[in-house]
Amino acid sequence: MDFQQTLTAHGGLKMKEQKDVHLCLENYWEVVCHDSNGVEKWREKNNNLVTTAGANYILSGGLDGGTQITAWYVGLKNAGTAVIADTMASHGTWTEIVHTTKYSETVRQTLTLGSVSGTTTSSIDNVGNLATFSINASSTVAGAFIVSNNATSSATTGTLYGVVDFGSTRAVISGDTLTVTVTLTAKTA
Repeated sequence: MDFQQTLTAHGGLKMKEQKDVHLCLENYWEVVCHDSNGVEKWREKNNNLVTTAGANYILSGGLDGGTQITAWYVGLKNAGTAVIADTMASHGTWTEIVHTTKYSETVRQTLTLGSVSGTTTSSIDNVGNLATFSINASSTVAGAFIVSNNATSSATTGTLYGVVDFGSTRAVISGDTLTVTVTLTAKTA
């Protein structure tokens, strides 16, 4: 017998080896603006950028015994473009819409999520309890974000999970209402 020869015994059963398995975090946003009469003015749908801080939290909190964050909040982005390295303490490429001058709610809005569902693509959303912002002054909305701190808008602490940039900036005026739907997904590919 040649000792350099490899012997394979499979008994008629062959398994396909899949070398590349990926976990992909993707988040989808839908923001709808209604005027004071309830008429839809515009609708924006877009994918979310998961920040490095957000991905690190998922790995630490979910797999490595890190501290679990049990409450998340939605904030509105005023201008600029998000980058993957953004944190709440350092996001110099964009600004937040400050509640005291642009919307009536006193803090960022609670992200109330339903149950996780799915198999190869698992998802969770806030369809049962949308984040709502009552606009009280003219402004420009360029996106939104998820953060673990709702102390006040413009607070720079907490974990910034992700940020969505709209395709273009959107105008809002006093009397408008924004409703925000967030769908968070994790899928294997």
